[in-house]
Amino acid sequence: MTLNEEANKLGKILIESRIPRSVAYTLVYTRGKEEVTSIEIEREAGLRQPEVSIAMQWLRRRGWINKRNMKKEGKGRPVHGYRLSKSFDEILDEIMQDLASHIEEIKGNIKEIEQFKSDYILKEHH
Repeated sequence: MTLNEEANKLGKILIESRIPRSVAYTLVYTRGKEEVTSIEIEREAGLRQPEVSIAMQWLRRRGWINKRNMKKEGKGRPVHGYRLSKSFDEILDEIMQDLASHIEEIKGNIKEIEQFKSDYILKEHH
């Protein structure tokens, strides 16, 4: 993997933020680049071809990346160019919003567990 230390650190933060590993490293590699190919991502982000394909599907579902068919000489699989469809800052904002929503869900679960626990204790002692 040829990602620098800062990119690796960001990738790890994204993974801890509930972003799949292949998606995190694809995003980190794609950030700041005009257009990339899956072959570049494989090589530079240290991912296998199936991981890049899955990451691209995930990113396209979120509306974070666009795909363009590129001309290819000769035979073989077609080559696609990918570019972020939003700024990296906008994507990070969406990730932070998702995390904030998840925190609220967790807080709600904690309250429900606390309520269940207090109801259970009351029933147990009667």
